[in-house]
Amino acid sequence: HPGLPVVPPTRRLSRAPGPLRARIGKEITASGRDQWIHPARSMRSRPGGRLLVVQNLRREFGGVVAVDDVSFSVPEGSIVGLIGPNGAGKSTVIGMIAGAILPTSGSIQLDRAEISGLSPDQIARRGLIRTFQLSAEFPRLTVMQNLLAAAPDHPGETLIGMALGKRRWGAYEAAMVESARELLERFKMADKEDVYAGELSGGQRRLLEVMRALMARPRLLLLDEPTAGVHPSMIGELESQLAALRDEGLTMVMVEHELGIVGRLCEVVVVMSRGRVIAEGAMAEVRTHEDVREAYFAG
Repeated sequence: HPGLPVVPPTRRLSRAPGPLRARIGKEITASGRDQWIHPARSMRSRPGGRLLVVQNLRREFGGVVAVDDVSFSVPEGSIVGLIGPNGAGKSTVIGMIAGAILPTSGSIQLDRAEISGLSPDQIARRGLIRTFQLSAEFPRLTVMQNLLAAAPDHPGETLIGMALGKRRWGAYEAAMVESARELLERFKMADKEDVYAGELSGGQRRLLEVMRALMARPRLLLLDEPTAGVHPSMIGELESQLAALRDEGLTMVMVEHELGIVGRLCEVVVVMSRGRVIAEGAMAEVRTHEDVREAYFAG
């Protein structure tokens, strides 16, 4: 494991059997530096298809139906907005998609593979990453350390990686630092690299959470209230970054109360009320629905 003393790799390899040495060589060849430098490369997937399909999702809590027969799909390379008044069931739907809440019934498919019932870590390994309504950074770690903590598949966490030591994972860590610095430059936070996350403003912590999610190389990003607690002066920066990520091919589902942002970022908006979907379409279209107006004004 990184940071722990390891036996020098030359001695370990000299005692490894022939097949293991061959496997190690293949892994070194396969783990070229370029695959870690640009997490944005993994955002791109096949254009035009539906990356996420939610069908007839239902969740009951002690006989109370929180989500009832919710269905929608998310085209690749788009942002789908999930909106509705407080208590509509939006965060429960996000929790079920991410694996934190087990559905009572229904289907959730990521790239045509069923993920309903999988654990959050299993779903994350398939490329579905989420952020939370309340930022969850590590306050006593620096910004850089927060970003590096999200880097996936560290070679030093494997048996072979431990045997090889830094020869195996030194290039990975150097590439991850470079990748993190690219994100910091992009999000205009390069000067915060060595600042403790707990010292950041609310808006900066939200940007950090998005960057940390990107370090995990997501195929689909779930954003739960991304502008919550963000100073108005920083909301525009966050919005522009999300728009740029969408244009680069990252697929997102966004729960958001600021309808202006939803209208500008999302081609499709799913409106929920009292656990059910009551409208779906472009923001200009769903605004005209009587059920939507009633839900927002009547609760």
